Amino acid sequence: MSTLNQFPFWRHKSLDEMTHEEWESLCDGCGKCCMIRLEDEDTGKIADTNIACKLFERTKCNCTDYANRCVRVPDCVSLTPDNLSSLDWMPKTCAYRLVFEGFDLPPWHHLITGSRDSIHQAGMSVRDRTVSEQDVASDDVQNYVLNWPGET
Repeated sequence: MSTLNQFPFWRHKSLDEMTHEEWESLCDGCGKCCMIRLEDEDTGKIADTNIACKLFERTKCNCTDYANRCVRVPDCVSLTPDNLSSLDWMPKTCAYRLVFEGFDLPPWHHLITGSRDSIHQAGMSVRDRTVSEQDVASDDVQNYVLNWPGET
C-alpha cells in the first residue's frame, strides 16, 4: 500500500481532483446552506436565519428534490470547486469550505465517525430547528435571524 492511500481522500486530493462520489460525500448534511440569508444593503453583511428553503425536509435535514433543486428554486446555488471561493456565506463548519481552506474535517463529520447521525448528535445541524419559507411572512423574516452553533 502506498503512503498516499493511507490518508483519506480529502487530505491528499484537491477539490478539483475528487470524483463525483468523493465530492458528494464531503457534504456533512448540516442543512445550514439550505437556510435563507439576509444581506444588509448598506454593509453587505450576511445574517443567517432558521428559515429553510421550501424543498428542505426539516426532520431528515436534506433536500426533497436534490437532483432538480436548481430548476425548482432558481436562486439555489449548486456548489462546485470553481465557485466555492466566491461563496463567503457558506457555513464556517461546512466540510467543503474547511477542505478548500486547508483544514481537516471536524470530529463529528460522518467520514470520520462512520455515522450520518453524528452531526445531529453533536448539535451541529439544523435538524428540527427550522421553519419553512412558506410559513413565514416576508415582513417577519428579520425575526428569524440567529447564529448557528459553530458559526460565530
